[in-house]
Amino acid sequence: MSRLSITTLAQLPADITPPAYDRAAVTCGVVHIGIGAFHRAHQAVVFDDALNAGDLRWGVIAASLRSPGVRDQMQPQDGLYTMLVRDGATERARLIGAVRHVIVAPEEPQALLAALASPDTHIVTLTITEKGYKLDPATGMLNESDPQLAADLISLDSPQTAPGYLVAALALRRAAGLAPFTAISCDNLPHNGARLRNAVLELARRHDAGLADWIAEHGAFPETMVDRIVPATTPEDIAMQTERLGVEDRAMVKTEPFLQWVIEDRFCNLRPDFGAGVQLTAAVAPWEEAKLRLLNGAHSGIAYLGGLAGIDHVHEVLALPEARHFVERLWDEAETTLSPPAELDVAAYRRELMARFDNPTLRHRTRQIAMDGSQKLPQRLLAPIAARLEAGQGIDALSLAVAAWIRWQAGRDDEGDTYKVDDPLAALLAGALESARTPSDRVAAILSFDAVVPPELAEDAQLNASLTHWLTMIETRGAKGALMAFVSR
Repeated sequence: MSRLSITTLAQLPADITPPAYDRAAVTCGVVHIGIGAFHRAHQAVVFDDALNAGDLRWGVIAASLRSPGVRDQMQPQDGLYTMLVRDGATERARLIGAVRHVIVAPEEPQALLAALASPDTHIVTLTITEKGYKLDPATGMLNESDPQLAADLISLDSPQTAPGYLVAALALRRAAGLAPFTAISCDNLPHNGARLRNAVLELARRHDAGLADWIAEHGAFPETMVDRIVPATTPEDIAMQTERLGVEDRAMVKTEPFLQWVIEDRFCNLRPDFGAGVQLTAAVAPWEEAKLRLLNGAHSGIAYLGGLAGIDHVHEVLALPEARHFVERLWDEAETTLSPPAELDVAAYRRELMARFDNPTLRHRTRQIAMDGSQKLPQRLLAPIAARLEAGQGIDALSLAVAAWIRWQAGRDDEGDTYKVDDPLAALLAGALESARTPSDRVAAILSFDAVVPPELAEDAQLNASLTHWLTMIETRGAKGALMAFVSR
């Protein structure tokens, strides 16, 4: 079977339209670090829109900091891939051509540095997951115990981390008399722009105080909030798309109709005239907080409770009335901790979220969402818990979600089937829980785990009691039993 590529475009069905621009004339004004399915279904689509609108400065050079997998998917396809937008019985396919080249950084560190330092590069976007910033989740400071970051603290000749690449490239731009690029974190971190800026400035200052001052004065790290559900592509998806296209597309992505990108209007270099789905604003934090605590918080609760119950997909979890009730109650609790912008109708947003979760064609896997929980829980669940405790409010739903995460660390679901706990702190968490014999002991071990739990929560008696209650319930009655008990409270 032939692969999707420039030479096979003529073989595509008539309802799949190729890019409306001359790809050979495109200049790459964007470098994206962390090429994966989410970027290909979100930011790359936004830049593809700009190219289709006639501004050919916004091609993308993408980079992987680890695996060559995406490069090996895309390079034989000349960077082309299809995006399937699924909504119930409706499916639309669009060909995306914005990604012009993929660099595997460990193989070609100098190529990535050259792309970042190029005068054509105006924007750098990042989707490297929470752990990619090499920050301590509790303090927000650089995690100097990380071996890759430790190497970058010694030398930036061949960087190993995203902050390392940014600092090294900004040093090259400064030496060449170029303006910095605008660096935009697109990960689900609270105050993601400030965190990226602090990581870059701290690392820069360890090497060159003058460089750090230059970045602080001239650089830009806008806050952002991104939202689109992008489930992992399966071999079955690729087989179905191959049958539809008549050529094989190993880089395809699938997603929902909804796309949102809220960006703080703070750029130090050129930017495109963003189109549909992008909102420039003076304050991203209220949007970010609502998304983290409503969409992402609910997703985490669904993932751990559903995963423990042996349920594979989000929409299947929500087919249980008791799970639906739990999500609504979690939203009731989280909503009281928000300061939503005037443009955000929270009731309408909640209805829209439930409809998105119910989309059966996305087949969003609970185990995909469950990854890297130690990096996600502080902002998704522990922050609203802290706010409600401070206000003297209950935390039943939020603590049930956290208790499910604690139970998830056992690596065994309610039927006894095993799974990998995919988390950068999995070994440390397992060590902390190893000698805990009772639910109360396990809760105490987690509350004292300061890499995840902030100090103000560690000694809270109400949280301890609530977590112990729900963890006991999950361990004795299973996740479904705990959800049924939650309904009856």
